[in-house]
Amino acid sequence: MTAELIEGAQVVLDDRVTVTSVRIEAGRISGIDVARDGATVVPGQGRLLAPAFVDVHGDAFERQIMPRPGVTIPVETALLETDRQLAANGIATAYHALTLSWEPGLRSVDTGWQVVRALQSLKPRLTAENRLQLRWETFCHTAQPLIAHVIAELDPPALAFNDHTSTMLLHPDVPVQDRPFDQVKPYPVTPLDTPRFLKKMQDQARRAQLTVDAYIARLTEVWADRPMVPAQIARIAALARQHGVPMLSHDDSQPETRAYYRGLGARGTEFPMHERVFIAARAAGDHIVLGAPNAMRGGSHLGSPGAAEMIARGLCDILASDYFYPAMLGAVARLSADGVAPLPVLWGLVAANPATAMGLTDRGRIAPGLRADLVLLDWPEGHAPAPVRTWVAGRGGYSALDA
Repeated sequence: MTAELIEGAQVVLDDRVTVTSVRIEAGRISGIDVARDGATVVPGQGRLLAPAFVDVHGDAFERQIMPRPGVTIPVETALLETDRQLAANGIATAYHALTLSWEPGLRSVDTGWQVVRALQSLKPRLTAENRLQLRWETFCHTAQPLIAHVIAELDPPALAFNDHTSTMLLHPDVPVQDRPFDQVKPYPVTPLDTPRFLKKMQDQARRAQLTVDAYIARLTEVWADRPMVPAQIARIAALARQHGVPMLSHDDSQPETRAYYRGLGARGTEFPMHERVFIAARAAGDHIVLGAPNAMRGGSHLGSPGAAEMIARGLCDILASDYFYPAMLGAVARLSADGVAPLPVLWGLVAANPATAMGLTDRGRIAPGLRADLVLLDWPEGHAPAPVRTWVAGRGGYSALDA
């Protein structure tokens, strides 16, 4: 592989942004501020060079599989298109948040197996490093063979504990941000015949391609298995610990919930729903993950704490794409414009910090010896930035540069 030297760009380093050169060779960063020495020169003048993004939770790939309710696309085609979107948005490492639910349809275990097998067969053709976050609905016992297979056979995944079942059944008098610990007894369950609950079930049923009555019947059946859930969680957590799989809990609303999953080895909380969880997680040294769309838009669409405020308070370590891949760059741009933190600090939220949380010590920063995962940006003052070239382990993953 011919060496490349990116010259003249503003480069985002750990502690500063400075004009310098970055040399890429054999998939690695081989030098900073070095001579050309026969390398192919990539002009970077007037542009910004930064570490490519590490996305710990992205589920926008679901829209490629099901672009409209009930309309599905072949999984290989959907994942190839997703991979191109990742590279074009500067994402070199992506953990696809693959929901493994008791629901039929898009988020079923059957669809999960299709995604897993497609990623295995497509790996030589993919540009970005496509990994999985096993976003496991804890009421779904049938997902356990798939989880074991992915841990044994694919690039090391992450595991996220989800309990949307309890959330769906939460009594409407209790705000979702105040939802009690998943396993509290008795749990405040909604009446199943209220107009508000039935309306909420319409969207769930449409995604699962069921009637509302059939969906509610399935939900009721699953809820009856609630006493078995803690043992299932313990088994899956033990398997993840055995293989060194990073674990997170999802939508924590109580410190008790965070403490429970931390005790099982989940040292990350993604999208916590109340300030008390942020404070408890920070005191324990947990990784705190928020959605980049929250930061880019200036607030959560669910009414959860705002990412900008949490970052300013030191209560957020990582921004993930969540449901919109361009949001990682868009969040950095918005937070920088608003003066929330210096650019190197903001870039840590989307590169170095997520890499550390996932145990990926070879990427996320621009430093000699690390993987050459880089993104070159066109960023006119006062306007939105756009990637013009992405490198993944030194390979040209995406380019909008002139030949």
